[in-house]
Amino acid sequence: MATALADASEFNNASGLEFTDISSEQWREYQFLNGQAIRINSPLKLNVSASGGHRIFDAEGISHYVPAGWIHLKWTVKDGAPNFVK
Repeated sequence: MATALADASEFNNASGLEFTDISSEQWREYQFLNGQAIRINSPLKLNVSASGGHRIFDAEGISHYVPAGWIHLKWTVKDGAPNFVK
């Protein structure tokens, strides 16, 4: 059974925080000094906190928080989409 993907219209932000549209990305991956990596597929919205943490809402409707401390961030964009949005 296929899972319906969320879209930006399903994003319910009651935090008062400002989020940037990053729906042009296919995925993004955070790499840490200890060799661990966190990959988020189909990210839609991003907030970067003053402390450097990232709040991300993805197309599965999952909200993620990635704390500051990662050493590398990489991503791939969808065909024809801009490589950088902010």
